Amino acid sequence: MSAQLNATRWVNEYGDMLYRFALPRVNNAEIAKDLVQDTFLAAWRNHESFKGETSEKNWLYAILKNKIIDHFRKASNRLTDSLPGVPDDDPYFDDAAHWTEAASPAGWQNSSDALEKKEFYDILRKCKGKLKDIQNTVFSLKYLEGMESEEICKELNITASNYWVLIHRAKLQLRACLEKNWFIQ
Repeated sequence: MSAQLNATRWVNEYGDMLYRFALPRVNNAEIAKDLVQDTFLAAWRNHESFKGETSEKNWLYAILKNKIIDHFRKASNRLTDSLPGVPDDDPYFDDAAHWTEAASPAGWQNSSDALEKKEFYDILRKCKGKLKDIQNTVFSLKYLEGMESEEICKELNITASNYWVLIHRAKLQLRACLEKNWFIQ
């Protein structure tokens, strides 16, 4: 099958799935579209190197994940600045970076209702959009991509203390935004 036919089929079969994967990670519709387009372009350029060891779908997802990480890496180079540290006596998080009992969010409950889940994720996406770009990047890599903190520091060329400040502030801002917009008491 020709590369042109493959590219057309990939867009038709996987375009929406890849976009839905990228959007919550970059939190920007235009950037998500660009990353998916870059994914298809890279796949088209390198279609001869595809050996079929994985499915086309998994191959395209792997390309997209790398494009997302590249996007975050480029963004971090523009955005990192020196941030003051988190105090040693942080009242919100314990040594394992979990909420302390005293600061644990009140009234947060899981819902199995699909509509409620969709509404929650819409609000979470909007709240993530209020984070500074570098905070959103670090938060997305940690909690959406599942990367380890050391790997994030290496990818984004930031120090471990800078990473922890960014994660700390992102968690606090997301909590405040969610409590205000979703967990109305």
